[in-house]
Amino acid sequence: MVAMTQEQEFQELVDADQRIEPRDWMPEAYRKTLIRQIAQHAHSEIIGMQPEGNWITRAPSLRRKAILMAKVQDEAGHGLYLYSAAETLGVGRDELLDLLHAGRQKYSSIFNYPTVTWADMGAIGWLVDGAAIVNQVPITRCSYGPYARAMVRICKEESFHQRQGFEILHTLSHGTPAQHEMAQDAVNRWWWPSLMMFGPPDDQSPNSAQSMAWKIKRFSNDELRQKFVDMTVPQAEVLGLTLPDPEIRWDEAAGNYAFGDIDWTEFFEVLKGNGPCNAARMEHRVRAHVEGSWVREAATSYAEKTAARVQEGAA
Repeated sequence: MVAMTQEQEFQELVDADQRIEPRDWMPEAYRKTLIRQIAQHAHSEIIGMQPEGNWITRAPSLRRKAILMAKVQDEAGHGLYLYSAAETLGVGRDELLDLLHAGRQKYSSIFNYPTVTWADMGAIGWLVDGAAIVNQVPITRCSYGPYARAMVRICKEESFHQRQGFEILHTLSHGTPAQHEMAQDAVNRWWWPSLMMFGPPDDQSPNSAQSMAWKIKRFSNDELRQKFVDMTVPQAEVLGLTLPDPEIRWDEAAGNYAFGDIDWTEFFEVLKGNGPCNAARMEHRVRAHVEGSWVREAATSYAEKTAARVQEGAA
């Protein structure tokens, strides 16, 4: 009997749906792929606070303000869970943030679009968070344990985010004609970027096949995008809003909704940094990091002093 290599043993564990834990052996390419994906996910949660935080002071009621504050707070927590998961792979949080600030790591392109009306809070919750749920629920079965476990709580909270977005749009859509128009305008602007959130088509996604073989991903970009469309079309009917794609129709033979072609030129331009808000998002993020340095220093100092007192008491 020929002895298996470490890589073969690793793949056998993955194929058997066993979890890989931080102290287990793993291929370097697997580790790097996870760092890239988890870091992008964490950065997206942190950057994603900006377009919604922009509306906290302008929410139309105290109830809406409280809900939006809770949602933005959740997103900060999601970023922390994910940075912690990345740290189990031997990379420091400061290192990941430095790479983000230097433009060497990405965040989701969806957060480079402006939020111009209150209805955008509804569209983000319904479409963007809805797309996130479709994308992230399969990650709860990711082969890497810390990432999978972090996603369990994140997905539960994303479900709340999606429901509050749906409720905002439902209220506006069934309100005055002007409110209905505002809701429709927001959906018109966020629909196509939401479809782009799943990444480029499978034939243009160089990392997907290997990520699926390692069970970091469970479904391809196009499969996830189709699930999202099939889920969203009936919801739009309940909302009384029209998705801005005249080609959407039920395909009886395929058993799903057909939809129009996505403008991938726009996606890749935003990815390159040429979106409406790329520069503003990064400028705000870097400024907040620099201005918040005293908080990190104070927290570190407090932790060191507390640890020293505990050690002295044990001596």
